[in-house]
Amino acid sequence: MLRRLLVLAAYAFCALAHAQDYPNRPVVLVIPYAAGGPTDVLGRIFAERMGKSLNGTVLVENTVGAAGSIGVGRVARAPADGYMLSFGHWGTHVVNGAVYNLPYDLRTAFDPVALLVSNPQVLVSKNAVPAHSLRELNAWVKANQDKISMATSGVGSPNHVAGVYYGNIIGARLLMVPYRGAGPALQDLMAGQVDMMFDQAFNSIPQLRAGKIRGYAVTAPTRLASAPDLPSVDEAGLPGLYISIWHGLWAPHGTPRPVVMKLNTAVVETLADPAIRARLSDMGQELPTRERETPESLGAYHKAEIEKWWPLIRAAGIKGE
Repeated sequence: MLRRLLVLAAYAFCALAHAQDYPNRPVVLVIPYAAGGPTDVLGRIFAERMGKSLNGTVLVENTVGAAGSIGVGRVARAPADGYMLSFGHWGTHVVNGAVYNLPYDLRTAFDPVALLVSNPQVLVSKNAVPAHSLRELNAWVKANQDKISMATSGVGSPNHVAGVYYGNIIGARLLMVPYRGAGPALQDLMAGQVDMMFDQAFNSIPQLRAGKIRGYAVTAPTRLASAPDLPSVDEAGLPGLYISIWHGLWAPHGTPRPVVMKLNTAVVETLADPAIRARLSDMGQELPTRERETPESLGAYHKAEIEKWWPLIRAAGIKGE
């Protein structure tokens, strides 16, 4: 018993010493998507501001492939010392666990650091679609479901899952058309090559404002400040169709608690920065309340999202390519 206490005391001392010295070299933030996309833009905003809080450098590394699972796996295999972190979202840290046979367990491979921002999806269509409200759209889809195409960012992508979920709710099957990303999918939607899609609000709002596509609802219980004319799904007639592309920050499992808390403090300071808050709000991102910025909050939310979505995804038979 005494020996065990001595070992625990020695471990605690080493962890504290490590945290006091942390970081003494650059921290790598692994973004599992290509440069220029929504997640990459967000990651670089957080990396730059967190570096100031940590009095160090946070470097961005884009490790792409398999819907983000390769980049997430790189962090899962990294040393648990706080020098390599996973910047991901609902797709990479929830959906992929049901879609792919991953070589790591999303439930146990990481220690949560903080919930960052969330961005509900919006249901949009080409302008030629005859429906002008969500109720009209639902009726049109059900009456023409064998002819309607829904663009996705690929098999197993968040908007693919959203499309299947939507179809299940209204009782319709839609033709899913996979693209290599949301950008090409949105381009074809604007060109009228596909009928509709779910997309991150951040990505579609500029096109909605320009009148290039039509919007029906935001997949959240309330309207977005960045798109006040777009009703929530509750208002539009499909209450409970909540789908949010929320982002979080994780460290490899076993990272010393003092290091996790130092990283968490850097996130909290970043989210409290007025300039950062304004920038994120302009991008249509919703910021968590202070109470939701803790590691425990992200851990509980992550667990709840897995318990909600994995059964739905598996029941729909969605498998990654």
